[in-house]
Amino acid sequence: MKITSAEFVKSTWRPFDFPQEFLPEVAFAGRSNVGKSSLINVLVNKKKLVKTSSTPGKTQSINFFDVNDKIIFVDLPGYGFAKVPLTVRKKWKPLVESYLKMRESLRLVILILDVRRTPSQEDTELLKWFNLYNIPTVVVLSKTDKLSKTKLKKHIQMVRESLPFVGDNIIPFSAVTREGKDEIWKHILSSTGI
Repeated sequence: MKITSAEFVKSTWRPFDFPQEFLPEVAFAGRSNVGKSSLINVLVNKKKLVKTSSTPGKTQSINFFDVNDKIIFVDLPGYGFAKVPLTVRKKWKPLVESYLKMRESLRLVILILDVRRTPSQEDTELLKWFNLYNIPTVVVLSKTDKLSKTKLKKHIQMVRESLPFVGDNIIPFSAVTREGKDEIWKHILSSTGI
């Protein structure tokens, strides 16, 4: 997809602050520091639309971005071992669940996992939760450039075996080489009907 515009819309910390629904939405979820922001930046061909950080837990709100006035990308707070106060992390779960349950315009969730790590119990539970609520999901395995081709193949197979209920909806991705970008866009366009 040719990107003509990609703009920040707003950050929200409470469900009643979510922007009005008028375009199909694609949400990006994953553990802290897995590469959600980098993935969004690659998809829209902008280096700094979404702020990236080496510090886990940088995204503490739900952030909305308008892409081409046709799709809203939604950057969800990371889960896991974020270096933020427990009180803040406890607010994330109900905020994210409210978003996922309430948004009628949500068409797809892209769950990003680090290809070098075994999917955690949190990853598995989140995928099962998406399935329970009939939320279409694609798993993107980030940081593929960090592994040799042989190790990458083994790690992808390990993820497939850990998440058998996901099927073929697994896409290897690298923010460095851009591998997987076109395939991710195919899923986005198919899910949103654009």
